[in-house]
Amino acid sequence: MLGVGGGMWWSCLAMEVEDGWSRRRSYGGQAAEHHIELRLLVAEQQLCNIDASNRKVRNLQFENNRFFASVSTGEDNPLDFLRIVLEGVIAGGMAGVVVETALYPIDTIKTRIQAGAMSWLDAAQGGGKIIWKGLYSGLAGNIAGVLPASALFVGVYEPAKQKLLQIFPENLSAVAHLTAGAIGGVAASLIRVPTEVVKQRMQTRQFASAPDAVRLILSREGFKGLYAGYGSFLLRDLPFDAIQFCLYEQLRIGYKLAAKRELSDPENAIIGAFSGALTGAITTPLDVIKTRLMIQGSANQYKGIFDCVQTIVKEEGPPALLKGIGPRVLWIGIGGSIFFGVLESTKRFLSERRPEQHQQGDSPKQD
Repeated sequence: MLGVGGGMWWSCLAMEVEDGWSRRRSYGGQAAEHHIELRLLVAEQQLCNIDASNRKVRNLQFENNRFFASVSTGEDNPLDFLRIVLEGVIAGGMAGVVVETALYPIDTIKTRIQAGAMSWLDAAQGGGKIIWKGLYSGLAGNIAGVLPASALFVGVYEPAKQKLLQIFPENLSAVAHLTAGAIGGVAASLIRVPTEVVKQRMQTRQFASAPDAVRLILSREGFKGLYAGYGSFLLRDLPFDAIQFCLYEQLRIGYKLAAKRELSDPENAIIGAFSGALTGAITTPLDVIKTRLMIQGSANQYKGIFDCVQTIVKEEGPPALLKGIGPRVLWIGIGGSIFFGVLESTKRFLSERRPEQHQQGDSPKQD
């Protein structure tokens, strides 16, 4: 549709033609014909300019009505699914191992605080000095679980995210990120929970080594002992994964739209730190409940999630549900910075080394 501009052009064109024929009747000759042709060409160019202006206005109005964190997805390529899964597995495994190794001592302190009435200093010290070996208790066994768990999470999250972004409207991309985070969390929980149980039992000095922990838990509590606190783990980790990855993705997309460029590794790290710290603070009560249920062992001090909450509030008061919030926010904030920084740099490293034919066939970059 030409709209107002188009209507004005037709009026001007009619006037131009009428003026040209008047000149021919008055002066005759070839000069008048050339004048008519010239005026028609000028009028045609004006029409093109008006039509282009109308398209720009419509496009601008459409862009202004879009949700700030909308994304675009391209056509499906059958090879893309396997590529996304493989790159997610490698990047997720790398990021998980790096962040776990770097921040394991803070996690140990946090676990000891949540397990009983301990201060930061008491949790870190033993015999009047900091025992670093104790703060790294269970690291090797934990990495053996973190590597496949992180790889599985991102390997499920990335393709799920891409599929959901194609299903949901662009202005509901946050729902796609939330859902993909929860799906990835459920998949990874099958590995995360036994790893977390063994790690926290060792952090609280119940066992000397990871193999001993697994063997004794199985003999005393059965296979279900490795999944102690599974419900509370999902209660904590599903909201955590969904909220953290949604915050990260939405902030990252919004920042990219504002900056009109790709983000650098430090910028990704800063966004990851903010997302992690905020999500960690919100989910601290869930983390306390999860820790208490996982470390109780065969004593069965708590009968379930609700009994755990009631017992903690009754015996220790509501503030006990926020125990360890300081080290948790610090740990997850720094961890988010490292995790997402390593994740994005590894994904970029892998994408730059894709076969050329895949790069040419790839759809536009998706978030």
